Amino acid sequence: MKSFIAEFKTFIMRGNVLDLAVGVIIGGAFQKIVNSLVNDLIMPIITLITGGINYSDMFLSLDGNQYHTLAQAQEAGASTLNYGIFITETINFLIMAFVIFLLVKTMNQLANKVKKEEKPQAAATKTCPFCKTEIAIDAKRCPHCTSILDTNENKLQDA
Repeated sequence: MKSFIAEFKTFIMRGNVLDLAVGVIIGGAFQKIVNSLVNDLIMPIITLITGGINYSDMFLSLDGNQYHTLAQAQEAGASTLNYGIFITETINFLIMAFVIFLLVKTMNQLANKVKKEEKPQAAATKTCPFCKTEIAIDAKRCPHCTSILDTNENKLQDA
């Protein structure tokens, strides 16, 4: 039992688990922002474009009776096939996926711009092949083993 608890402790303290936990928490907060964007800004525009169609009231009553709204059908206890809610949720998903795509694309462009601005620096040191110590890139002789650098071929030679 102790090894199981120790194994669980090792698992939970790994960086990946903590990163995942932070990602889930931030994702939950971000989901509220995206939901607000979709429900409060984009869906009203779509409703205006489609002429005010209320997809949530599109349903098929399975008891054979006619109801004007889904709420009336549910109040009557009728079984319903709510295809309008499915359409609404599908539209919400596609809009959210598009918004997240735009966000990720923007973040990737910013990251690439930052990478391009950072110029790669030339190596300042190299490793002596004889004594395996780090030496200056322009050294003519290894200060540790006194190997001589052949400047014509950029190789170290034994002294």
